[in-house]
Amino acid sequence: MASRFKGYMGNMLEIDLTEGVVRETDVTDKEREMFIGGKGLAAKILFDRIKPGIDPLSPENMLIFNTGPLTGSNAPCSSRFNCTTKNVLTGGIASSNCGGNFGLNLKKAGYDALILTGKAKNPVHISIEDNKVEIKDATSLWGLTTGEAQKRLDPKAGKIVIGPAGENLVKYACIISGERALGRCGVGAVMGSKNVKAVTAKGTRKIEAFNPDGFKKAIQGWIKLLKAHPTTGESLPAYGTAGMVNTVNLSRCLPTENFSKGHFDDAEKISGETLAEEHLVKNTGCVSCPIRCARVVKVGEREVKGPEFETVGLFGSNIGNNDLGLINEWNLLMDELGMDTISAGGAVAFAMELTRNGIIDSELKFGRSDNIAQTLEDIAHRRGIGDDLAEGVMRMSEKYGGKGYAIHSKGLELASYDPRNAVGQGLGYATANRGGCHLNAGYLIFFERIGPINMNPHSTGAKPAFVVFQQNTFEAVSSSGICLFTTYAIIPPVAHRIKKHGLVMRIIQAVLNNSGPVMNYQSLLLPHGMAINLPSVMPHPHAISKLTGMKMNMGKFLLAGERDWNVERLFNLREGFTSEEDNLPERLLEDLEDASNPKSRVRLSKMIPRYYKIRGWSKKGIPAKRRLKKLGLLKQAGFLKSSERLTIRRWEKDCGT
Repeated sequence: MASRFKGYMGNMLEIDLTEGVVRETDVTDKEREMFIGGKGLAAKILFDRIKPGIDPLSPENMLIFNTGPLTGSNAPCSSRFNCTTKNVLTGGIASSNCGGNFGLNLKKAGYDALILTGKAKNPVHISIEDNKVEIKDATSLWGLTTGEAQKRLDPKAGKIVIGPAGENLVKYACIISGERALGRCGVGAVMGSKNVKAVTAKGTRKIEAFNPDGFKKAIQGWIKLLKAHPTTGESLPAYGTAGMVNTVNLSRCLPTENFSKGHFDDAEKISGETLAEEHLVKNTGCVSCPIRCARVVKVGEREVKGPEFETVGLFGSNIGNNDLGLINEWNLLMDELGMDTISAGGAVAFAMELTRNGIIDSELKFGRSDNIAQTLEDIAHRRGIGDDLAEGVMRMSEKYGGKGYAIHSKGLELASYDPRNAVGQGLGYATANRGGCHLNAGYLIFFERIGPINMNPHSTGAKPAFVVFQQNTFEAVSSSGICLFTTYAIIPPVAHRIKKHGLVMRIIQAVLNNSGPVMNYQSLLLPHGMAINLPSVMPHPHAISKLTGMKMNMGKFLLAGERDWNVERLFNLREGFTSEEDNLPERLLEDLEDASNPKSRVRLSKMIPRYYKIRGWSKKGIPAKRRLKKLGLLKQAGFLKSSERLTIRRWEKDCGT
């Protein structure tokens, strides 16, 4: 159906793989206004369409690839697209985001989304070109690495492919587009379970703007803002995300030997600075990105994508490795195998600690690196101990023990920040809907340790309110089709010039540390109390307004983010999650990272109740009817009234009316 809003293609493609049936479908403009697009809209579709309790790897699961209105619009950093499904590792909601070339080409083909259901009888390649959709045999592609498979596909098309890890249902298999990854939550295993090896898309459709001149002016100002900003215009282009290694290490937040410590003596050897000096060939970046934070390094005779901070930390300090060249090689290998580097690094480190503690007999040991490449191959093909590692940290701990140091939340392995010296990041990990993700967590580490203005990293006071704000903001940005790195510019450039330990900085920090009582009531301002746009701070809603014709402003934008967050929360609750899942392993809650600092642990019990209250949830983490009504989600919450776990009486008692 045609949309009255520009920027959207106004059509979604749905393929029943079991029956081989292709049809077009769509959502309403009201749903576009409510959820914007991307992960928020996909979560709503998934919630409405699949039955609770299904196996994520069964044909009953859905795999949704969709875009935001800004995807492919020439707005800065707007090549992003989303994948949503049921989470293979957690059993809850899964969302993964990518900057490859598939999303913008899907829109050029005339579609805002591709929805896959059922399971093909044999390996297939789905080809989309304008209105022509073909389901082709892909037997000859099955077994190939992601790079080899992409070489055999149309060079002019946007591509998504899986590698051997996805084919063998490794629970943290990823999907690759070009050199970028839909990395987390096992989305590659879901694609493999459906016997889909590859999807290609291309077309001739153009994205129209509601106000072409206004939109052009908006994105010109936005690009100028990003290029002039110290973070997006200087440090990220210079050192990439690996430029954070030294800062995070000095803050004692760099995971070392399976998060047993937060400091690595050899951090300099694996830092972004060393990467730039000794390995960097050139900078690159996603389509339409002015930041250019991606690294190109040489592995053998090949020039390939360099590792991000997460890969460096989890295959560097977290396994006791100081050889950056090896990390470059393993990063390429995992991309070719189609495997999430974060979960893989967590699984390897956990196996190393199980070995050190005499729980399993293996050759995986901290500081030993000669057998890592073979281990990664074994994981992808589920050989030997690799079969155990392919199940992820949570399931390994259930089989062998070591739950206290099994580093995950809800079943998803934590990213490369030890939260004991950044407790807000710890709260984010615990409450993130998809599990131990640094971005779904709200990335409060930026305000606690790595940004130009830092809050007290051990104080719990204002952290719940800031985590809620960041999580809602990131939801809205992701749903728009824009890279989260654009949010770095929310801190004005002048802040980077303030003396770190000067009077002005101390005053700013004091205000942030004591802002909880004000921030606690942020939701009351939405949307009418923030019916403004601030393009010099957060250009996203202003750009959406000019592109689509929606009456978008900061208040509506953040409310959409809150709505997205809550529909994902409802999905998890329907799958049986409780407040007990908003948790972290004992090591991070009880063991001090710094023996001389009694606050160097995540005091989660002090923050969770305030977090729930700010969100308008009950003491058990259940969204209140009043909040859900404001968000327009009472229909989705109907299951709470009839489920065996939550009777209507208990729900009303917990949540109020």
